[in-house]
Amino acid sequence: MGMTGAAEHLVAKDLLHTCAQIPQAYRTPDARPTLAEAQAYCKHLAESHYENFHVATWFLPKRLRPHFQSIYAYCRIADDLGDEVADPELATRLLDEWGRLLDECYDAPRSSLHPVFVALAETVRACSIPRKPFADLLVAFRMDQTVTRYATLQQLEDYSEYSANPVGHLVLYAAGYDDAEMRSLADKTCTGLQLANMWQDVHEDYERGRVYLSAAAMERHGVAEAQIAQRDFTPQFRELMRELVDYTRTMLREGSALNAKVDAELATTLSLFTRGGLAILDAIEAQDYNVLARRPVVSKAAKAKLLLGALAGKFLPQGKRSGGNRP
Repeated sequence: MGMTGAAEHLVAKDLLHTCAQIPQAYRTPDARPTLAEAQAYCKHLAESHYENFHVATWFLPKRLRPHFQSIYAYCRIADDLGDEVADPELATRLLDEWGRLLDECYDAPRSSLHPVFVALAETVRACSIPRKPFADLLVAFRMDQTVTRYATLQQLEDYSEYSANPVGHLVLYAAGYDDAEMRSLADKTCTGLQLANMWQDVHEDYERGRVYLSAAAMERHGVAEAQIAQRDFTPQFRELMRELVDYTRTMLREGSALNAKVDAELATTLSLFTRGGLAILDAIEAQDYNVLARRPVVSKAAKAKLLLGALAGKFLPQGKRSGGNRP
């Protein structure tokens, strides 16, 4: 590396060391943590930032939990670097640095200092996870800095190939599955979850400067973007949301076929996510598709029902499951 390249490397490295716009806990430390310390960091991050993480992973074999925690920590920080930093240029630079640390994790893992990548290197080694799904997520987070509108639903699904589907691939790899058909089914679940969250957060996303209702769908139903700003709910808006909810519900149900192809523990976790997405859609429908008046939420009673359903799926007899391509 020449002097110019070395200087750029140091500047980029200093960005995650000292950037005042990111939480102190996200910054790269001066000293490399031990693997146990790094895994404890990821566990704390996962369980403190996502209230349902502990419930969802409780059904998994204990040996897999540290791997799911390191994957979650990678995704959580990357998402926050892109979403919680107000300056898009700075956010892009931080995401580029996160990508450099990912490359270092794969190419020179003993050089990693950040606890996420110390833990992730062990996950990558133990589970034989390729680099691509991690890198693909960064493509989506970079897109978020410049792309705020989508012309068609297909464009949204193309975006989900980077923003959501890699997560399903990572889950399968971590659980020991490397099968193209299973990844395709996981894509339906992950894209469906992504879309359900978009329909749930229509007004909130608008206030963040983003519109995920496609221009083509709005035009077809006679809905204008100004209605989102004004919370102007009309029969036309209801029909737009009904169409999107029905489309997404079908996608999630198609993706649930994956559950019969994996072991019982993973099937229970996947079922929780699918049921959670369907519950969001049910909540939208329950308030007559009016996502402008208030954000639809899944009630505590509905969450308890989801958990009971998952428990039933785990402990009641099931048909024989296919193991896919597990090592």
